[in-house]
Amino acid sequence: MRAADSERPAVQVLDLEHVYGDRQALRGVSFDVPRGEIFALLGPNGGGKTTLFRVLSTLLPVQKGTVRVLGADLARERDAVRRQLGVVFQAPALDRKLTVRENLRHQGHLYGLRGKDLEARIDAGLERFGLADRRNELVERLSGGLRRRVEIAKGLLHRPELLILDEPSTGLDPGARRDLWRVLQEIRSADRVTVLLTSHILEEVERSDRVAILDRGRIVAVGSPGALEAELGGDVISITCDDPQALSRAIAARFGVETVALERTVRIERAQSADLVRELLDAFRGDIEAVTLSKPTLEDVFIHVTGHGFWSAGNSGTEISTESHTEERA
Repeated sequence: MRAADSERPAVQVLDLEHVYGDRQALRGVSFDVPRGEIFALLGPNGGGKTTLFRVLSTLLPVQKGTVRVLGADLARERDAVRRQLGVVFQAPALDRKLTVRENLRHQGHLYGLRGKDLEARIDAGLERFGLADRRNELVERLSGGLRRRVEIAKGLLHRPELLILDEPSTGLDPGARRDLWRVLQEIRSADRVTVLLTSHILEEVERSDRVAILDRGRIVAVGSPGALEAELGGDVISITCDDPQALSRAIAARFGVETVALERTVRIERAQSADLVRELLDAFRGDIEAVTLSKPTLEDVFIHVTGHGFWSAGNSGTEISTESHTEERA
């Protein structure tokens, strides 16, 4: 890698737009991903992240705007981008009737790898991802967590500079998710590979270096998880009730605080919250089912910048989702 290239972001997106017929999936999206970073695209289904993944992985054309990947213009230099790009799709891209080693060997052939070099890379990948004892096992016999490891080993076989993953934790239990993130952090640290992933799982995105939050085709916040949460300051009061709209208005009128009414919940951001919780219970005890007090999370950041919940019914229709919520044991 030339010195000048190492100073450029791994990914640069400027004013990107994408339309399916009369539906606009991306609306002026702009962000940079520095080299060596784990960068997450977070959003609910229909937020735009899957469309963005498909553009970055060269599966969809750049309709409007500019995308540069590893210094190459994606619209004009697609083949150059593909040579330096590793991709792990949400839907498994493994041949279930082949062994682990056979899947990796066929992947190598696609990139022109042959002979001793290919076999050495396969052996190194199998050892690295704890798959050496499964090399001759059919993929269909592996758990979801092990299949995901094979997918990543396959995506890294040609030693790309950028690895992008679409919903990599789909179908994995919490233990397998932790193992996946350990692998991603090792790849970033040991190989200096930039990692970009999409996710709708709020808790796992906390492990990324930076996150871009998408809502209805727009990026509404970008930064490290800690910095985005710190911008809210104070605490978050969440009140469970039957009529959040009515209770929200009543609280705002009585205490002069800003409230957000969600489905069966009223949400309040407050720097000094303990006294207010007691006052709310005294004033509206008959209307309140439960009250929780917590520090801000990425979900609170999403609500703060959009005014609606992460799983709001308003987030729909701009993307096709093939997500499965089946849990598998690694």
